Amino acid sequence: MDVFLVPVGSDRYALYCEVPDEDPSGADPDHDRGLIRSLVQRFREVLARMERERQTDEPPAPTWWGRLKARARRMVAESIAEQRLLWHLRRQTVVSLVHPEDLAADQARDIARASLEEDFDKHLRWLVIDALLGAASLALVLIPGPNLPGYYFAFRIVGHWFSLQGARQGLRRVRWEPQASGALAELRPLVTVDRESRRPLVEAIAARLQLEHLRRFFDRVAVPGA
Repeated sequence: MDVFLVPVGSDRYALYCEVPDEDPSGADPDHDRGLIRSLVQRFREVLARMERERQTDEPPAPTWWGRLKARARRMVAESIAEQRLLWHLRRQTVVSLVHPEDLAADQARDIARASLEEDFDKHLRWLVIDALLGAASLALVLIPGPNLPGYYFAFRIVGHWFSLQGARQGLRRVRWEPQASGALAELRPLVTVDRESRRPLVEAIAARLQLEHLRRFFDRVAVPGA
């Protein structure tokens, strides 16, 4: 697995990878029982439905309900994109850490570890919050119709749990093998360039790195002056 340490500011970095849209819950979900198994199964169903909708790319229905559903799908899609690296990190033991060549290997490892520690704390905090909110949403089962808040919090609970496991794996068990990249170093000065002007440059760098979605990620997280 290749993980890229992308410069997104003068002294800021973000971990990034592109992995297949496979089920991150594992190849054998039957090892779980009871509530956990139910939550994981629901989580897998949401992922499968999101993937089908992404591939069909159908426009939202011209109603307030259709627009609300489209907005909810975008929120879930962004959550999936943000956490997918951690989900896949759960099953890794050796990872190639591709970093800008103007950054020392030891520095790259330290930055990656600091990012994973921050992710662990964040997802632990949100796991507790969403578990409490999910428990509160159980009262809605008395209302006829699907319990949409319950589905939403179930998805978030499992997602945060997988992210916690991925961050822990990266901190405790993964062997990080640094690999310097000149292409990544070329991204750093582009942080301060406006999006339209830098677009062909970033896309050219992404092509060299064979990263199809790097440009959208860079546009989303790059912070000029940070």
